[in-house]
Amino acid sequence: MRLFRHEFRLLLRQRLTVGALALLALLTVAALATGMAEIARQRGAIAAIPAAQAEDIGAVAEYVDRTKDAGSAAYYSFHPTWDAPAPLAFAALGMRDVAPFIVRVRALGIEAQIYDGDMFNPELALPGRFDFAFVLVFLAPLFVIALFHDLVSAEREAGRQRMLEALPNGGRALWRRRTVLRLLLLWAVIGVPFAVAAAMAGVAFGQVLIVVGLVAAYLFFWVALAALVGRLRWSSVANAATLAAAWLVLVLIVPTLGNVAINGAIPVNQGAEIAMAQREAVNGAWDVPRDATMRRFYARHPIWADSAPLGPAFHYKWYLAFHQNGDESVADAVRAYRDGLDRRDAGGRALSRLLPPIGVQALLMRMARTDLRAQLAYQDRIRAYHERLRSFYYGYLFRDRPFGKADFDRAPRFADTPGG
Repeated sequence: MRLFRHEFRLLLRQRLTVGALALLALLTVAALATGMAEIARQRGAIAAIPAAQAEDIGAVAEYVDRTKDAGSAAYYSFHPTWDAPAPLAFAALGMRDVAPFIVRVRALGIEAQIYDGDMFNPELALPGRFDFAFVLVFLAPLFVIALFHDLVSAEREAGRQRMLEALPNGGRALWRRRTVLRLLLLWAVIGVPFAVAAAMAGVAFGQVLIVVGLVAAYLFFWVALAALVGRLRWSSVANAATLAAAWLVLVLIVPTLGNVAINGAIPVNQGAEIAMAQREAVNGAWDVPRDATMRRFYARHPIWADSAPLGPAFHYKWYLAFHQNGDESVADAVRAYRDGLDRRDAGGRALSRLLPPIGVQALLMRMARTDLRAQLAYQDRIRAYHERLRSFYYGYLFRDRPFGKADFDRAPRFADTPGG
């Protein structure tokens, strides 16, 4: 320990090293604060849902209560769904930065409502929002390069290497002490602020340990790479240039090319195309004979087939029926889209096993539940809830039951849906 204290005192005299560590600590704290502020904003928006929903439904209820028309209630009532952030979401915002975390739905066609905001395959290989994952994956390696590129070569160029290696406890033991000390300091300026932020956010202790261990492993990878380059006995400048090139290749170029290759090999249409196809089917239904629309609907949903025949006047059960027909008309496209996204995601995971930068980012997003799988799971919860909404309103529409103010309180709530 005495030798480590001596090395620590020597390190404190190196202004550039101390400045680099201070800068990395500042960037880590800023990234954590940014992530926590964003998640707090999202939680605030979710917490404001009940009050806003009560106001909206109150206005609709006043109107519907005059006619007792369940179709008007189904048409005008918006029902909120939300994807509450996981405690660790502040560390890796992932898809939460580009995909909606609150979606208000009606009992009409669900596919157009889901894909209005569109869905994008997560660009695991590309820089995203400035958060903890960004600092760790993209910036921390640069600080490793700054602190380790000349660990041995600087002493050799200054003519001190042979003397240092001849000292008691010198040689390899000296370089190990200096390596371990710098690695521990880098780990501390990243891991300690994260542990404090995670404790404030209520992250499970096991997850904190995993992330802190992941930080250590990722830093060790770059330290090992710097040591490997240092063994080539090049100049400090050549070492720095080589490591910077390795950073550029491993962190930016190869991941970007891999992402482009995956997207090219697995073409996926945008979700907006599904929304447009569903809307075209719905709009075209106005020109289809109503009996044909109802026959198609009843064939797939025989539970409602004993409903009273349509009269000459407009009836919302016909309107909602052709909306559901529109959803079913794009079912194959939805399955193909989801399958394409799943295969792209699988390709990204395969790439992450080969490239540590992508692997670290992907693991953080998985733990934070901000990756593609988490977003698709939210979509599935929306669909499950929407199915309950449809069944609720159909029970009034297809049985010609009146719908009054009290019935609004009986509508299913998203929080009651499994996973909601």
